[in-house]
Amino acid sequence: MTIAQTGRRRGRRAAKSSENLREAILKAATREFSGKGYDGARVESIARAAGVNINLVYHYYGKKESLFIAVMEDAYVRIRTHHNDTNIRTHDPVTGMAELVRSTFRFFAGNLYIIGLLNSENLHQACHIQKSEKIATLYDPLLGLIASTLERGVELGIFRAGVDPVQLFLTIDAVCYFLLSYRYTLGFVLKQDLTGKDALARREMHVVDVVLSYLKYRPEN
Repeated sequence: MTIAQTGRRRGRRAAKSSENLREAILKAATREFSGKGYDGARVESIARAAGVNINLVYHYYGKKESLFIAVMEDAYVRIRTHHNDTNIRTHDPVTGMAELVRSTFRFFAGNLYIIGLLNSENLHQACHIQKSEKIATLYDPLLGLIASTLERGVELGIFRAGVDPVQLFLTIDAVCYFLLSYRYTLGFVLKQDLTGKDALARREMHVVDVVLSYLKYRPEN
């Protein structure tokens, strides 16, 4: 093996090691911020959980706010990826819209840590994610996809006309997010386990039915 080949191999190992360290720090930070919120999270705890020196955290991510923004960017990318735009686009309007609602609900139900992150950032009035160019434009394609799906449904005589894509998106997020965000207090006052397998399945069917029933309802003029 030549000196150049040896150098390239060492460079690849170093890059892989750096990538693994960044990933370990990001995962530890995600747990810390989700569980304690932005204010309660400590960089020292993140470094300890990641098994690295605190200086390495600052080296890769800078200050605490930069690390939190990286965590939020990762969370938003995961949400958008789970929406599965391709399936929505290729299905008929009803199936596509049902897929959007179902995937949104299942993602939140399967990734409850993201609810902790979103709740924390809302307490800060989104002041951190406003500094992220990635998050700022991440949802533009989804809103366009919702609009085109609605248009196809109207053209086929399936959906009601005049539905605002933004309002529909807000409704989908609301009916999927609310139960999971308030699962502890609602479970206590309603005396029910709201997050068991059967309970989540019933809720999923309900939210899909609510959205589709609204879209299919065409009031008489």
